[in-house]
Amino acid sequence: MSMRKGKALQEKEKQAQTEVQEETVPTESAAEERPQVSGNGAPAQETSDIDPKKIIVCEDLVKIYKTEESEVLALQGLELTVDRGELMAIIGNSGSGKSTFLNMIGGLDRPSAGRLFVDGRNLFKMTERELVEYKKSVVGFVWQNNARNLLPYLNAWQNVQMPMMFSNAVKDKKTRALELLELVGMGHKKNSRLNQLSGGEQQRVAIAIALANNPKLLLADEPTGSVDVHTGSYILDVFRELNRSLGLTIVIVTHDRQLSKKVNRVVAIRDGKTSTEFIVRQNLIENLDAVAEFEDPHDEYAVLDRAGRLQIPREMLDELGVEGNRVRLLLEEGRIVIEAPPKEEEAS
Repeated sequence: MSMRKGKALQEKEKQAQTEVQEETVPTESAAEERPQVSGNGAPAQETSDIDPKKIIVCEDLVKIYKTEESEVLALQGLELTVDRGELMAIIGNSGSGKSTFLNMIGGLDRPSAGRLFVDGRNLFKMTERELVEYKKSVVGFVWQNNARNLLPYLNAWQNVQMPMMFSNAVKDKKTRALELLELVGMGHKKNSRLNQLSGGEQQRVAIAIALANNPKLLLADEPTGSVDVHTGSYILDVFRELNRSLGLTIVIVTHDRQLSKKVNRVVAIRDGKTSTEFIVRQNLIENLDAVAEFEDPHDEYAVLDRAGRLQIPREMLDELGVEGNRVRLLLEEGRIVIEAPPKEEEAS
């Protein structure tokens, strides 16, 4: 009797183990339902609609800064794409949102809403560890404040070598640092410290530092803001040469419209949105150096968002005499004409 009970108990245990295995081992159909993951950790369906030729894709990007007393809307549905290998500038008045945008794509700040992809990576869903790796391997920074770029107690080549200490990608780090200094025309100052370099020389060393870990995207925040016009023009020439020789994508934030004339595309941000784009004329693409200072080599375009909205510059509205928030739109001979409404309509 006891043996029969023992056998029955063994059979029940065996059946229970089989049921547990069936529940825990995924079937083929269950495996098929799992989202496929791309090499950068993002689900494949999230990047399937991203053009691989675009290194930056942002759609309806919103950033809200909150305090106990108020909220500040820094980005208000900004839309922008940047091609791989492009050299472009972002301009805008103080408070327009251009530096906020740079912090977003640099992984230094989190967006509040919208979509933001850089090099196929979804910056909304990256973990802190993934963001650290992203900042080490994908983006390089050049700041306006040279004290933020260089350590004063190290010489030039030691400063350039410093970011390489956090990566095993480069074997001979000193040789690589010296090569980068030569690339930006600072090989002769390799042993100089911060206080032995001029402002322009410090910025060129800062560019070499930003290139230390071979980034795909170089971000420069007002890189010419603390130097004179001549030095600023030379620094921009360094960026152009890096773009040509390395195929490096470079995004420069600047308030200097004169310097921005030396790039192929300029995007103006106003009130947290992309308002205007300046595209270099086709006949001048290969010869921007020959453009005189008083000439503008770009054609200006207003930017439509996906809902068909655009920003009209305030100075144009003032010239039209628009005082409220209404205008009249007329379609005449294939053109959209904007007019100020009659005074009686505005009054109503």
